[in-house]
Parts: sequence; structure tokens; C-alpha cells
Amino acid sequence: MSQNAPAPVEIEQGDSPIILGLPHTGTWLPESVRNALNDRGRELADTDWNIHHLYAGLLPGATTVRATFHRYVIDANRGPENDSLYPGQNTTGLVPLTDFDGTPIWRAEPDAAEIEMRLAQFHAPYHAALRAEIARVRARHSVAILYDCHSIRSHIPFLFDGKLPDFNIGTANGTSCAPQIETTTAAICARAQGFDHVVNGRFKGGWTTRHYGQPNEGVHAIQMELAQSTHLTAEAPPWEISAEKAARLRPHLGEILRALESLAPELRA
Repeated sequence: MSQNAPAPVEIEQGDSPIILGLPHTGTWLPESVRNALNDRGRELADTDWNIHHLYAGLLPGATTVRATFHRYVIDANRGPENDSLYPGQNTTGLVPLTDFDGTPIWRAEPDAAEIEMRLAQFHAPYHAALRAEIARVRARHSVAILYDCHSIRSHIPFLFDGKLPDFNIGTANGTSCAPQIETTTAAICARAQGFDHVVNGRFKGGWTTRHYGQPNEGVHAIQMELAQSTHLTAEAPPWEISAEKAARLRPHLGEILRALESLAPELRA
């Protein structure tokens, strides 16, 4: 990587049992990757735009682990073996070859050697940091709750029919966390006026949620996929956050995080 490249992961350590994972807010590209992308790819349309700003300050003491590189470099929420998260459904892989609309994004697709290099330089450091923070938090509290923060456009026919609900809660069909984490999160979303939600719908949690969520070992993981219509002025460039929408949404997200923090003592392994 060049001297001006950011570190692949940014970490803010806190003393809460809550860890916020942010694998898809980064927009940095190595020059070689930028040059290999086509014009469509360079739009970076599949970024989780402004999610790190949306959650900022909602839970003082929460630890954050954020990838700075874009998911087109390599997707930090896919497993290194590139197994499909949703067999039989359209999705994107470890290094996406198309965007979420199914449109090719590369002028020159990366070969196996290039992908291995990206795994070592970007994917591995992100997950090393996430593992280290989970271990640190669990050692402090005897429990760690990983809340993986995501967003996506509300209409993407290539991936799903119709309009996506506002709150998409993923717990790998209830296997990645204690039941009360799922039910508490869903109850808060159900009370949020003007918003709708689903549990383990189209998005059941990515590799991060499924891999790290080990409730019997005191590590719980839940993914929140927000429809971008809940917080962006428009689901199109320049992908700006709406202060008005964020002001409506943030109290509900904060309530979720505080409630999960309050649950932590009863979940100690």
C-alpha cells in the first residue's frame, strides 16, 4: 500500500459491552483498484453511506471497529472462502464482480493472486481487530455484544422484490445471539412510529454475524440493515445524510443500543 493509504481499520475502544462493527462505510481504494474499475464501479454506489455518522455518539463507551477500504476492494462481511450467504439468491461475493443492480463494475476483474493479496492486506487486518476487541470486551464484561451496522437502498430488484422494510434485523435465524437480544431489538423497532421492520427477512446477517455470534461462549451478534430511505436525502448521489430524517431515526437506534447494553449483565457466560 502507498504511504498515503489509511490504515485498513479504525478502532475506537470503549468500556461498554457493545461493539459496533462498520465493515461497509469505507470509501478508500488503492490506485490499482480504482484503475481496474469501470465508470460504474467508480461510483461506489453500494457503500453504506454515512452509517458511521448516523451512529456516532449514540452510546458513549461503545467500541467501534470500522473498515476504511471500500467493499469493492474486498468485502469484510464475506467469509474468506467466499461461500454464498444466500444460496439460490442473487448476492455479491468476497470481491464483487457486479454492483447490487447486477451490472459489471470492472474493466479488469481481479485474479486469484490479487484476491489473496487483498485478503491479507485488508480483510485479515479488519477481522484481526474485530476478534481482538471482542476478546477484550468479553474479558472485561464476561460477555460481548457485536452490533453490525449496515444500510442499503430500499429498492433493488436484482436483490429483492418491492420495498425493503426500514429496519432489517438479522440474527442468522436466531442462532447468533440470545433470544432476548432479538426480541428486545424487534420490540423497539415495532414501537417506532412511521417505521416498519422485519426479523430474519431478506437479510439474516452477514458472515460477521454468523461467524462471531457464539451465544454459548458469551459472544452475541446481531446485524441491523437500515433502508437508506430512513436517513439519506435521496438514495442517489451525492448520498447525503438528511438531518431531519436522522433526527427521527437516531433516538430509536440509541434506544436499541442502550437496551442491549442493559441486557448484557444477564447474558454473562
